[in-house]
Amino acid sequence: YRYKGKCRLRVHPKSVNKMKNKIREMTVRGNRYSNEERKKKLTEYVRGWVNYFRLADMKDLLQKTDEWMRRRIRAVIWKQWKRVRTRYRMLRKLHVEEWRIREIANCRKGTWRAARILSTVITKERLARAGYPSLLSQYQMVRENL
Repeated sequence: YRYKGKCRLRVHPKSVNKMKNKIREMTVRGNRYSNEERKKKLTEYVRGWVNYFRLADMKDLLQKTDEWMRRRIRAVIWKQWKRVRTRYRMLRKLHVEEWRIREIANCRKGTWRAARILSTVITKERLARAGYPSLLSQYQMVRENL
């Protein structure tokens, strides 16, 4: 496409859909992968995909996809904390206030909605420290080195 008189590149929507389907497959909420294996596979895939499309302008796309992927990861974590007792224990480990723990742990909403609530506790910084990849940070790192 043209922007301010210059030709720019954009990722085709089919490629975006393929990428989302692949991430969906890796973040399935069943017991398909261990957490370490999931981190490793996601990191490899994100690095490869971003490096392949590094010349395209996709900052907004990656930002939205990152939010979606983090929510899927939180949904996996929520699903692993099957019982209310486990949720209490894990939220206490994350140093959450007691009233907030009761509110979150006793949530009877679906997994996807609970993952949205969990985003206040398991922030993107915590996920990054845990070793989960970020599409946007990988893209920014690759674009710096061009």
